[in-house]
Amino acid sequence: MAIAIGPGEPPGADPEVMAEINTTPLIDVMLVLLIMLIITIPVQLHSVNLDLPVGKSVPPATPPETVRIDLDPAGAVLWNGETLAAPEELEARLAAAAQGSPPELHVRPDRRTPYRAVAGVMAAIQRNGLTKVGISNEGLAD
Repeated sequence: MAIAIGPGEPPGADPEVMAEINTTPLIDVMLVLLIMLIITIPVQLHSVNLDLPVGKSVPPATPPETVRIDLDPAGAVLWNGETLAAPEELEARLAAAAQGSPPELHVRPDRRTPYRAVAGVMAAIQRNGLTKVGISNEGLAD
């Protein structure tokens, strides 16, 4: 590469520093990277067919028993529509339900039911080790 010296410079003077960036090597590198990218992308998009093992179909599981526990505004507990006489009866039924395959419990308090009654039922459920519990806001009708 030769340096061009202008006609007005004296013979022993230093040439001026070129203030422009030579972009030719940068463009060459970018073109090489672009070509590499174009070459490698089709290789990555090829699909590979796999013969996967086929397992036995599992029969659908039977849905668990559902127990609806309603609480009325007075704090009375209803087990599937049947009014329970005392809190001990709720404990006994929950203990019996926990012995076999545990049922799903749907607790449905009325919105006017005191929190103390709802907390008591939830504590009884927890004491008996039942974990499939849902609380619904669709309690007893007004």
